[in-house]
Amino acid sequence: MADLDPARISSNLERVRERIAGAGRDPADVRVCAAIKYVPVDDLGALAEAGLEIVGENRAQDLAEKQERLGRDAFAEWHFIGALQSRKVRDVAPRVSLIHSVASDSALAQLAKHPAPEVLVQVNVAGEEGKVGIAPGELGDFIARCPVPVSGLMTMPPFTERPEDSRPHFVALAELAAEHGLRELSMGTTQDFEVAAEEGATIVRLGTVLYE
Repeated sequence: MADLDPARISSNLERVRERIAGAGRDPADVRVCAAIKYVPVDDLGALAEAGLEIVGENRAQDLAEKQERLGRDAFAEWHFIGALQSRKVRDVAPRVSLIHSVASDSALAQLAKHPAPEVLVQVNVAGEEGKVGIAPGELGDFIARCPVPVSGLMTMPPFTERPEDSRPHFVALAELAAEHGLRELSMGTTQDFEVAAEEGATIVRLGTVLYE
């Protein structure tokens, strides 16, 4: 990734907010989580300077390194957005305000020992074979077993080049959240965040659209 320019990121962030508004949502109601998996630690200061307040890391080791190098107060919130392995819960939970990707009983067992402030349950709404996520029909029981507060749901629809193809999956996640009385919906990435916003996303996880 080329050196990041705070002014360009700030301009991109403003355009993202305009597109969210164009989707019929108040941008204040849809938080932007900047995905930093491919952002070197030395470039993270540019994100803070650009006005990004929430960053999401995919890897526990990189989360620790970036947070320790830059300082936890560099951003208002650090999130974990990668697949949550049970053996990494102890490393992740104390460092973040939100984990997006709880999806196994082994992770729940570790959260009981190393609690996080809040978590989202990852749901495999498309029923993709081999994909991480709780089946919709098992969601209620899974939430009941979770030892920490569940504030919402997250999903990653099947990859598609047509944003509209993601809509049924976002609709399904929103319906599940309403059914279980959950407020947060982490759904939508660079290619489909406008559709996600239309269907009720409260957090969008963005990378390329912010940095290029």
